[in-house]
Amino acid sequence: MTTTGTATAPFRRAIAIDDLGDGRFGAELGPHWTVGPKAHGGLLMVLLAQAGLARLAADAPGAAPDPLAVAADFLRAPDPGPVELTTEVLKLGRTVSVVQVRMSQGGKAMLAATVTGGTLPDAEPHYADLPDLPADPPADAFDPGSQEKAVFGLSSSCDLRFDQASMPFARREQGPPVVRGWTRPRDEPTDVLFAMLAGDILPPTVFNVTGRFGWAPTVQLTALLRAKPAPGWLRVESRSRTVAGTWFDEDATVVDAAGRLVCQARQLALAPLTD
Repeated sequence: MTTTGTATAPFRRAIAIDDLGDGRFGAELGPHWTVGPKAHGGLLMVLLAQAGLARLAADAPGAAPDPLAVAADFLRAPDPGPVELTTEVLKLGRTVSVVQVRMSQGGKAMLAATVTGGTLPDAEPHYADLPDLPADPPADAFDPGSQEKAVFGLSSSCDLRFDQASMPFARREQGPPVVRGWTRPRDEPTDVLFAMLAGDILPPTVFNVTGRFGWAPTVQLTALLRAKPAPGWLRVESRSRTVAGTWFDEDATVVDAAGRLVCQARQLALAPLTD
């Protein structure tokens, strides 16, 4: 299995899994889908979903469930390299099915999650309260991939743009814990799995509050998928409700090019202690 930041359809290649039998799957964490030296949390969520959905499809032949929710505890931070995903079906149902997925690396547990599968709605919503962001990034949006040394390794594998007005930390200033941006995959359609990844793609909102930079490890992350996205850019807004001690929360809202909510993500994370 090869994972590269420059090959055709890099997202699809990065989330490929191998069926090892007995409900086990193998995957390779590539060097590009990272934040610093560690594997990107959004990509790990997608791999958990991939394994869970593959197990559900195997146990119910003919079914092709959509991801409805993924709730994951981040026990350790895996490095680039091989991982194994072990699955156990908790429920097979007509409307909702649930499978438990564990990710391990080098014999150690890395993540533990439940993946809920079903059918995503395609009807227009009765009500929606969504962030006010243009469908496409404006000309002055910051492209992290344009930097000679990108902090976000994944900016070499997908298109990213950040709203500079919502990133005072980049100017060594402080401001409210709200960050906005846009993202889309390269050389492939925008799908629901990429929408899940987008729920964890922006810089930590806590940077705006503390003025500190560094690794902000996720402790728990839950993604709710709400619809299959339309082609084009995904617009993302992430905000914290409380920053207290070393802990902060983030709520991310992902809206597709048609103005429809496609993913909600909430996480609990640890703030960087030093720059």
